Order: sequence, then C-alpha cells, then structure tokens
Amino acid sequence: MGKNLNFVTAAAAIMLSSFVALPAQSGEAEMSLLESYVGNWSGQGMLVGGQNPEPFRCRLNIAKGNLNKVNYAGRCTLVDMNLSVSGTIAFDDKGRRYQAVMSSNAGFTGTAVGRRDGNKITFDLAEQETDKGGNNVRIGTHLELIGDSINIDFEVEFNNSGDVLTAKVPFAR
Repeated sequence: MGKNLNFVTAAAAIMLSSFVALPAQSGEAEMSLLESYVGNWSGQGMLVGGQNPEPFRCRLNIAKGNLNKVNYAGRCTLVDMNLSVSGTIAFDDKGRRYQAVMSSNAGFTGTAVGRRDGNKITFDLAEQETDKGGNNVRIGTHLELIGDSINIDFEVEFNNSGDVLTAKVPFAR
C-alpha cells in the first residue's frame, strides 16, 4: 500500500507539472484546439505492479483561462487516497510550442513541452523526485489530447527496489 500511495502522489505531481501558468501568446488555431478540451472529464484504469491490480479513478476539469490559456484541476483516487493536481496549458507563439505546468497536493511540480501532430497534442514528462518517505523515484507520464479524448499513462519506478507501478487512464466527457 505504501508504494501505491507513493505512486498516486507521484502521478498527481506529474499531471500537475504539465499545467502551470506560463507566459505565452497563442495563435487562433492553437487556442481553438486547446479550447476544444474545455469541460468535465473522467476516466479510470488499473494500477499495475503492486501486489494486486487496483482501480485508479480520475476526474479532470478543464476551463478557459486568462491570456489565451486553459486551466485544469484534477483529482485521482486509489483505494482510500486522493491526489489533486492543477495547472495551465498554453501555446507559446515565440517558441511555437505548447507548454504545460502542474503542481500537486503531494508536493510534486513540473513543466512539459507539448508537440502537435494534426489534431493531437502530446506531452511527455520525466522527473526524478523524492517521495515523502525519502525514497528516490523516477516518475514518467505521457499525456495525449486527441479528438474527443484525453489519455494519460503514468509510470513510477522506485530506484531503491527497481519496482515499477503503471496506470493507463483514458478520459471521456
């Protein structure tokens, strides 16, 4: 259960790292694509890699923000634990790229650069962090905004043991 708590903490941190407010301006097409994700989303998957697979459920609200940004706030639940994340996604005209920043109630924060391919935007985040127990962990997430769906893949590796926990969460409105 301790590793699962660490995973949820790490996963929330990653999610938030993708959505912090950044100085950006956005083109009309890029902003239109981002705004197409405004709304309430929910998803569920299984946390795999612990003693037993466990249900992993998430909710996500994306709202139009100020200055051509979208803000998000989410909550994931694993057994009796909740992880909250929040942040911002924007398009930086100067750098011609999407940027996401996040923070979590677990103390993880991060920034990710997004790539656009047609109607799909993807963000990859990899961080080395220390969990609340003082253990070194590698946290990775792949966030994909595509069509009328959002997919998030989480992975946490505990460096001391080599144990890896993963979860895939497809979101729908």
